[in-house]
Formats: sequence, C-alpha cells, structure tokens
Amino acid sequence: MKFFKMCVVAILLVSMADAMPINSSARSCIPADTLQLISVDYRAIKDSPTAMALKTQLMPDNIKQFEAALKGIGIDPDKDVDTLTFASFRSGKQGVKGVGVAAGPFNMKAVLKKMKLEKFVPKKYGTADVYPMDGGFIMSFLDDSTLLFGDSTGVHAALDTRDGKTLSLDTNGNLADMMSNVDSAAVWSILDQQGTQNMIQSAIGEAAKITDFEKLKKNLVGSRYTMTFNSGVNFDATVVTADSVTAGMLSSVFKGYLLYKKNTAAGGEKVAMENTSADNDGNNVTIHFKSNDQQFQALMHTELFNALSH
Repeated sequence: MKFFKMCVVAILLVSMADAMPINSSARSCIPADTLQLISVDYRAIKDSPTAMALKTQLMPDNIKQFEAALKGIGIDPDKDVDTLTFASFRSGKQGVKGVGVAAGPFNMKAVLKKMKLEKFVPKKYGTADVYPMDGGFIMSFLDDSTLLFGDSTGVHAALDTRDGKTLSLDTNGNLADMMSNVDSAAVWSILDQQGTQNMIQSAIGEAAKITDFEKLKKNLVGSRYTMTFNSGVNFDATVVTADSVTAGMLSSVFKGYLLYKKNTAAGGEKVAMENTSADNDGNNVTIHFKSNDQQFQALMHTELFNALSH
C-alpha cells in the first residue's frame, strides 16, 4: 500500500489549471476492477505557493523516488510531465496493485537512447518493451508521450488490460459514469463501492455504530471528489447512493457528525468544521469545504478529511 499512499498524497500538490482528461492510451490500460483512480494536473505545482508548501511538508519518500527515477531516464517532472494518473486495482490472487501513468511532451526516442547508454536492457511482455527504473519501478511506453510505471505485477496487469486480455475501466459502468462527472477538473478521484463503504465508515467514526451502518452501506454505490487551490482551497466530495432515501439518511448522519464536531472541536479543527457542509440531492450526498490556505492546514489534521482523502 506504500505505492498507493504516494498516489493519494499527490492530489494535495496541485492547483487549478486547464484540465487535461486522461488520454486514450492511459485509459486503455486501467483494469475494470479498479478500487480508486486519481488524476493530477502536474503542471500546476510550480505555480502555486500553497501547493509547493504542501509538497515540502507532506511529500513522502515514494514521490521523491519516483521523481528521481524519472530524472534518471531523462524526464524532468517539472517540465516534461503534464498529468499523472494513478490506479489501484484488484489483481486476482496477487491482491491489490497500483500503477501510475505519466503523460507529457517528453521525447521517447531521447529517453530510450539514454536508457541504452545506461545499459538498461528491456524485456518483452506481450507486445510491450518493459524497462527497469530506479527505485524498484519498471516502465513501458504506451505511446510516444505516455509512460506506464509501477511494480512488475501491476504493470503486467495493466499491459494485459491494454492488450484486451482483461476488461478495462470503460466496461465498469459505475466508475465510468462517476469519472464523466469529474474528469474535467484538474484534480479528481473516483472510488468504488467497497472503498466508499470503508471511507464513509472511517469518516463518521462512532456514528456508524449508532446509525446501523451495516444496512446503510449496502446502498452506497461509489464516490468521487475534486480539489482545487485557486482562490483558497475547495474540496468537494460526492457519495453516490442507490436511492434518495439512503442519500437523505447519509446526509443526516454527516450533518449530525459535523454539528457534533463543531460543538466539541477547538482551535483550527473547529474552524475547519465550520467551513464544511453536507447536503443531498436525489441519490447523491455532497460534502463541501472551502477555506483560505491557513484554514486548509487545519482541515488536513481532522479525521473527516483524512478519511475522505484516503
């Protein structure tokens, strides 16, 4: 799970820019049995003081290793990467695996020439050439400007999906529908049913025991969220349920939880809770947070935010 924790933290490192949806090459390698998908507009990091401060404070060693691995093959993340897409998915008996896809105007021929000079010898997997990278990663070009990377099991599973040996994300109606609602944002994520159930249970804590959550969670379909850093910080999460009754019940649970936290929290956490709201519309429950940069720092340390952003 260390690899996927790297992916989650990456959503905190960007500000709003013109969104770039996942390209067709990246999309083709994402398996149908995806737990979570995160897309990041990587170009905006250098333009946002807030994002840079968060990067300094939160960036784990995994991100540093990935950036170092890219630089090791001649790709500068600050100049050559437009978007990063991360997928966590079930891979049969191998369990949960994760892969990343970097897309941007890097020069594939120059990269391959450098790897040849460094004596990085590719191995064939199906129709793909797979190269070793520093940090324990392996990589394969999906096209001239799209690079797939991860551990060997994850990358092989993604290549199998690209080659039609396993079903792709586009065959998963629930996730595909949720993605169509958020993929115009610079930073977005979608989460499957099981992941949403775990996220909600973690978010509401002890309230899950009071509200007979075991019955409620069966009607949770999935969730999606976006994050922007222009004009302060905006965090918007939507939980998709099976019906309006479930949405109303869940919205009431969140409102009760927020009211309790507003009355019991202190300092920065109290301010963060006062800037958070929950509501429902049809089958959807929405959670919204808006703040200035300082208030966002307080929100990052609350249980609710940690649960929703994982």
